Amino acid sequence: MGMEMRQELRLSQQLVMTPQLQQAIKLLQLSRMELVDMVHEEMLENPILEDDFEVSAEQNKERELLGGDDQVNLQLERAGNTETPLEAQAVENPNQVEVKADGTAVNEIDWENYLDNYSMASPMPAYRGDSEDLPSLEATLTRPPSLHDHLAWQLKLSDLTDREKEIGLTIIGNIDADGYFKEPSVAELAADEGLSEEEVEKVLEKIQSFDPTGVGARNLAECMLIQAIAVGQDDDLVVKIIKSHLPNLMKKNWSAILRDLKKPPPAPPLDVEEVYEAAKVIMDFDPHPGRQYSSDDPHYITPDVHIHKVGDKFFVVPNDDGLPKLKIANFYKAAMGTGDKSKEYVQDKLRSAQWLIRSIQQRQRTIIKVAESILKFQREFFEKGIAHLKPLILRDIAEDIGMHESTVSRVTTNKYVHTPQGIFELKFFFNSGISSSSGDDLASQAVKSKIKELVDAEDVKRPHSDQKIVELLAKGGIKIARRTVAKYREQMGILSSGQRKQVF
Repeated sequence: MGMEMRQELRLSQQLVMTPQLQQAIKLLQLSRMELVDMVHEEMLENPILEDDFEVSAEQNKERELLGGDDQVNLQLERAGNTETPLEAQAVENPNQVEVKADGTAVNEIDWENYLDNYSMASPMPAYRGDSEDLPSLEATLTRPPSLHDHLAWQLKLSDLTDREKEIGLTIIGNIDADGYFKEPSVAELAADEGLSEEEVEKVLEKIQSFDPTGVGARNLAECMLIQAIAVGQDDDLVVKIIKSHLPNLMKKNWSAILRDLKKPPPAPPLDVEEVYEAAKVIMDFDPHPGRQYSSDDPHYITPDVHIHKVGDKFFVVPNDDGLPKLKIANFYKAAMGTGDKSKEYVQDKLRSAQWLIRSIQQRQRTIIKVAESILKFQREFFEKGIAHLKPLILRDIAEDIGMHESTVSRVTTNKYVHTPQGIFELKFFFNSGISSSSGDDLASQAVKSKIKELVDAEDVKRPHSDQKIVELLAKGGIKIARRTVAKYREQMGILSSGQRKQVF
């Protein structure tokens, strides 16, 4: 049977993702910081958009006299508070410009008069000399020293020769963020630089004496040994444990260490207490000496919404602090009355700006709706704490606010709420249920909290096994399997009972 090409008409219905809808969905799933970055990028692309910073009453009055942008932005504000199509929000008669009696446009600004009036609005600088004598902006910036900077400074002050310092800089350049010199090996570095291995070893040993203690080590054992020597704790038992039993030490496998380090007669037998004391010394060492010079900035969480309690009532309030307050730039209104090309360009950018502003407003309203619904379902948590968290799934919220589950999922991802109980990601409130003797299911997070309480209160010499935790939870009316306790314990980073046990 041969193949042929032909045209045919067919009627069908399908969902079309318009660019505006794609933008709205993208905005909905962005975190707060990602939204700010995205808005700043849009402001660079769209000159009509600007950030509406707070102005004084006097500046507002001046805007009115100069022909402000109240009408356009009032229209945008109204558009954000209604669900009518954006096309119905278009500005009527965009070419119409109000004209004064003297023939000048109301929106035309007298820039010379404006600059004369406001050029001295800010105080005079304290420095009155030549501006060329002032330090450049780059010269006023500072940053904490990095690990490489700190090591290079110590290398510069050392008694090594210039050639050895060059080798030292090469070694420092290959030290990772944790402070380890893992690659290249000493032999490879010596071959690459045309040096003997003894020369490289000498310089490496010098760098290993630098601050922070343990830097320049080639592995964990060497890092621990350097620190033990530095603090004078390099006795025979500590050194043997570091060289041969770090895995057993991490597992707290004291019996294996005792068997291997058993002293032959007539020496007195090794006591487990001696091993434990040596282990405590080693555990005080830092396995990542370079991290204290990490240049990573701390990451702060800014909540998207606040839930406040006033009296017996809770209130959901959006957090707009730090979010750009977008508006239409007044300067481009005059371009609406110019030539066709300019007018078409401005109208296109105006539509894009309107969609962005409206999408951001819709995003904020959706977050508020979801937060209010979570408050309704989890009210006891907000009043009493995590032990009263209830099972909740996305479908519960979706049905309550009349939205799709995928929309709720996007809204709750990377969005945070500040509550009387602390700051939580919105996804925190969605939990599976664990049955209880009272008939009411408990949220998995509430069960995890109870497991942590039991572990925190246990006797460190006789820690609870997973089965013991199951029995204790059953006494409190919580029915749970041992494997579920083990899973929750691992998710919270709690060690097994054998690893939690302390001998002394």
